[in-house]
This record gives sequence, C-alpha cells and structure tokens, in this order.
Amino acid sequence: MPLVIYHNEACSKSNTALDLLLQHNANFKIRNYIKDPLNLEELDVLLLKLQLPASAIVRKSETIFKDLFEGKDLREEEWKEALLQYPVLLERPIAADENRAIVARPPETILEFIG
Repeated sequence: MPLVIYHNEACSKSNTALDLLLQHNANFKIRNYIKDPLNLEELDVLLLKLQLPASAIVRKSETIFKDLFEGKDLREEEWKEALLQYPVLLERPIAADENRAIVARPPETILEFIG
C-alpha cells in the first residue's frame, strides 16, 4: 500500500506536505477527504494507525467546531460522528501507510514516511 495523504486543498499546511512529497518523488496517493469523505470503518482504521482518539484529531479552530461543539463533552463515538458528518473538522494533513499514520504538523514530519 502506498503512502496516503489525507488532503484538504484549502489548507496551506496540507498543500505544503503535498509539495514536500512531490519534491521528494514519493510514491503516494491523495485522498481529498472533503470531496471523498471517510466512512466509519476507514475512520476507525485511521484512528488505530494514529493511536489517537477521535477527539484528538478534531480541528478546534474551525467555525463548525466553534458553532456546534465548543464546550461540549462528547463521547468518543460522538466525536467520530462529528468527523463523519463534518469532514472539514478532520485535522490535516494526515499521512498513512499500511501500518501507521501521523498528523503531519509541522508538514515536514510527512518525510518520515519516505526516509
């Protein structure tokens, strides 16, 4: 399985990570999770690879978060549902291979997958 970058083209950090992969001629594929949202099974696999709870990959700076979720104490399943319903809440960029995944912040950490 090649490296997958979970990418949002409207995000500067995500674009920087993508540029780094291109500059290093990495073997990867792009998953635009805004246009092609994850399903629950895919999200569960990604969380397992990240070794993080769903709440840890929610972008708290997004307007949707501030309007709908800020200050709420949600259970893990509710955070997953929020990520599925509002893909823009997913932290980015995320890089994943067959066995592991990272939130590539700063974007340069994505190079760990091609080193």
